[in-house]
Amino acid sequence: MKEWTKEERYRVLKNREEIVDLHERIKQSQYRQSYHIQPITGLLNDPNGFVFHKDKWHLFYQWCPWGAVHGLKYWYHTESSDLVHWDNKGICIHPDQDFDNKGAYSGSALVTNHSIYLYYTGNHRDEDWKRSSYTCLVNMRDDGTSHKYSKPLFGPHPSYTEHQRDPKIIYRKKEKMYYLLIGAQTADKKGCIIVYKSPYHNKEWTFAGQLNVPGFEDFGDMWECPSIEHIDDCDILIFCPQHLSIPSRGNNIHHNGYIIGHMDYDTLTFTPDGQFHVLDFGFDSYAAECAANINDQKKAILVAWMGLPDASYPTDDEEWSGCLTLPRELTVRKRRLIQRPLKQLETLRDKKINPFNRELPKCCEIDLRLHGNIDFNLFTKQDGSGGLMIHYDESQKHIYIDRSGMTNRFNKELGESQTRILDHPLNHLQIYIDASSIEIFVNDGDAVFTSRVFPTKEEHFFSIIGEGTMQIYTLKSSNGNQFIV
Repeated sequence: MKEWTKEERYRVLKNREEIVDLHERIKQSQYRQSYHIQPITGLLNDPNGFVFHKDKWHLFYQWCPWGAVHGLKYWYHTESSDLVHWDNKGICIHPDQDFDNKGAYSGSALVTNHSIYLYYTGNHRDEDWKRSSYTCLVNMRDDGTSHKYSKPLFGPHPSYTEHQRDPKIIYRKKEKMYYLLIGAQTADKKGCIIVYKSPYHNKEWTFAGQLNVPGFEDFGDMWECPSIEHIDDCDILIFCPQHLSIPSRGNNIHHNGYIIGHMDYDTLTFTPDGQFHVLDFGFDSYAAECAANINDQKKAILVAWMGLPDASYPTDDEEWSGCLTLPRELTVRKRRLIQRPLKQLETLRDKKINPFNRELPKCCEIDLRLHGNIDFNLFTKQDGSGGLMIHYDESQKHIYIDRSGMTNRFNKELGESQTRILDHPLNHLQIYIDASSIEIFVNDGDAVFTSRVFPTKEEHFFSIIGEGTMQIYTLKSSNGNQFIV
């Protein structure tokens, strides 16, 4: 793997010609995705500014153009009319001011009549490499032009460490007030969320206080990507606690999850109604973001980074890394979040194939109705060896995923198996496979397992032991993959 100097990582991209050769090389990779959002070059991580506006879905993501490295970050823009087919629009936010001189970090979006306002973290480093985080604003107008405010909305709060980032904008009609949630770290290295408020979306922001979450005062040392969603009369706090061990999550210390409860904006208290729940039980999911402005109180639309902080992947050597999950519909059932694939994904179905030949298409959807125990092995070789295993034990209602049988093994130190005890007996698996990923939806969204996989050309078969019916559809590409900078 390449060793990067600081100068290489934080080099400013001046024009498309600087990365056109890299793009041409990356296009040849057998692991380029067919229907997932992925970078044109370099590294993709957190989704940002996910929003619906004037019949279009706008989605941005963190992008470092030079390679599979966390360096100078830009906001890259992609757009869709159906959440399935995406068109690249190029860079929206450039880190071109002193307050964001080392990156335009993650944030969120707010819609007005003729604009989308993008709130982001300006990552500033001084000559001694000391970090300061600024909350900044860009106005993206309907005519396609953008205006970055010349000054940040506010700077770092002195009572917290340098880790203050990922602003989430919320407007409350009841209070006639805008709120910004900021992921932060207390002086004694505890994860938390700090809150700012203003009667205006673009000025006069004041510090409101630290969000009180009873029972979670010592829950990791940093909370990234905070959000509070309201679905079906439930308030849902979504965040990413870091450096935290959770039973059944192996050695992974970076998590993405949620708490259902009640949010009181007057007292800045989120009262939990239960425990912290993991959003995704797979190996590779982080930094989830829900779309703004969908105007539906019964659901939310979520997308996440199909990756983890500090993890590495086989395509790193090809100088690119990362993709986003499929957008999912979130609803609440019995005080738990349910995640379902979108109905409009059916438009990608191409050919229905015979499952009895045991061949696994490179890009496909598998719909499996079943009962009883099951052993389902995907990405096996022709002789049935190896692959990713899905095992279900009916007596324990225990589903187990293991990818240690794959030829390309990676991040083994974080664990190669994941387990979930289901609330109900397993009866349905809906699986989406792309060139280098798998998303497994269990029992109509009761649980989801999202993982990167990098099968060799020999690993394109499957085997199954169990009772049920199976349908397999090949899937068409939905990525324009336009080389737009």
